[in-house]
Order: sequence, then structure tokens, then C-alpha cells
Amino acid sequence: MLKNTLVTKKEIEQLKLLPFAMIPVIFLSLMPIVRGIYAGFTDHVLGSEISFNWLENYRIMLNDSLFHQSFRFGFLWTISVTVSQIVLGFGLALLLNKKIAFTAWTRVFMLVPWAMPPVIRGIMWRFMYHPHVGAVNHIFMRIGLIENPINWLHCFEHTIPAVIVVGIWGGLPQATVALLAGLQLIPPELYEAASIDGGNKWDKFRHITLPLIKPITVAISALLFMWNFNAFGLIFVLTGGGPAGTTRVPMLFAYEEGFKFGNMGYAAALGNVMVIIIGVIMFTYVRQQMKERA
Repeated sequence: MLKNTLVTKKEIEQLKLLPFAMIPVIFLSLMPIVRGIYAGFTDHVLGSEISFNWLENYRIMLNDSLFHQSFRFGFLWTISVTVSQIVLGFGLALLLNKKIAFTAWTRVFMLVPWAMPPVIRGIMWRFMYHPHVGAVNHIFMRIGLIENPINWLHCFEHTIPAVIVVGIWGGLPQATVALLAGLQLIPPELYEAASIDGGNKWDKFRHITLPLIKPITVAISALLFMWNFNAFGLIFVLTGGGPAGTTRVPMLFAYEEGFKFGNMGYAAALGNVMVIIIGVIMFTYVRQQMKERA
């Protein structure tokens, strides 16, 4: 009885601190979100009066070819980069989980791309993709893959693959670290028992590794999808959305509409659509997790 009373008093003291803890959440998170949702239903243009226009921004959006182009590339970029990061990250995680030489150093160097801010990655790869002094053309010409320098970031044929490669490189450590942590949580006894029962490497991988690594794979896939879909800094520095908007992601399109052309209401509406997409992904992920735990 005394223990229950003490717990109750402790909880009451914690609840007294809740309003103070909620102040930064309200002012730094909730209010900007509410303001953004409201702005998406207005014709707010910088330097002019704001009026409520209901769904006009979304009607314009449906007929906006630039909006369609940005979301087509956005999904192409997000799916290509995310799937590649998971597949390659899983392969690297399996390799790093083995007892091989220089594993510790490999893990350290593998984190370098992750430690770099997106803007720094973009600047570095702009130099590497430079048509005349870039390392990529130099290496490819030395090994005979190409005969003449390629302008990777200004050629319609090569820009999208070049940007996707940079995206994969930048986020690969995140996938690898998460999947490696999941692999190290699998009890070795399960593999020993499978060996005793006559299971080969494929049997162990299919019946032990894949099922036990699935929750972490789903979780990191959802996070990577959201991060990649909201990509901005890397592509802004790398290509600026060019050439001719072929690498303009939704976040970059919203930025241009708001801060380049002053269409803050339309930009907010674009942001609302992106929030809905991310919300659907999060809802699907949480719902799946709840079903598996039920």
C-alpha cells in the first residue's frame, strides 16, 4: 500500500513538469505544423495580403506538370536509393559480421559518408564528377570504360544515375550499421543447432537470419524512405534540380516555389502533401508492428 502511494506521488510530481516540457514541443513543433497546414489553404504570396482559397492550391497542383515531374523523380530517387542502401547494406553487414582482417578499421571508415553533412557530400561529389578534373572521369578513362570525359551533372542521360549513386553512398552506412547490429543480436546457438540438424549456409540464412533480421530491416527501410524522400541539401548543392528539372525532388520544388518565386501558400500545400505521404508510411509501419506484436 505504501509502495503504491509512493509511486502515485512520484507520478503526480512528474505530471506537474509535463506542461513545462510541452512548451518547446508546442512552440517548436506543433505551431509550425498548424501554421503550415493553414498556409496550404491560402493564396499567400510574399508582399501581398493573405486570403483563404480553400482547395485552390491543390487544384493547381493536380494540373502542374512541374509538380508531377518532381514527384515522379522523387519516388524514383527514393525507391532506387532506399532499396540499394538496404541490399548493399545487408551485404556489407554480413561481411562485417564475420571475423576478417581489419574489420574494426573497415567499420570506422565506413561511417565517414554518414558523418558528412549533405552539403559537404554534394560539394565533394561535384568535384569528383567534374568533366575535366574530376576523379570519376579520370578513373574511367584510365581503365578504358570511357574514351572522352562525360559531363555527369549536366547530361540528361547520366545525371539521374550519377545523383542516385551519391545518394546511395551517403546513406549506406546507416543501413549497414543498423543491419549489423541486428545480425549481432542473433544468438549463435541457433546456427549451431542448425548445423547439427544438417542445415547448410542457405538454410541458415533463409530460416534464421532473414526472419530474425526482418523487424530491423523494416524499421530502417521506413526511416531511410522518409529521409530520402525529404532529401534537399545534397541535390540542391549537387545539381540544383537540373538539368531542366530532371533531378528536382519535391522538397526542392517546394523550396523554389516558396523562396524563389514567393508562392508561400502553394509551397505550404506541397509540404502538406509530403506530410500526408510520410504519415501514410508511418501509419503503415506502426500498424504492421502492432499486428506482429499482437
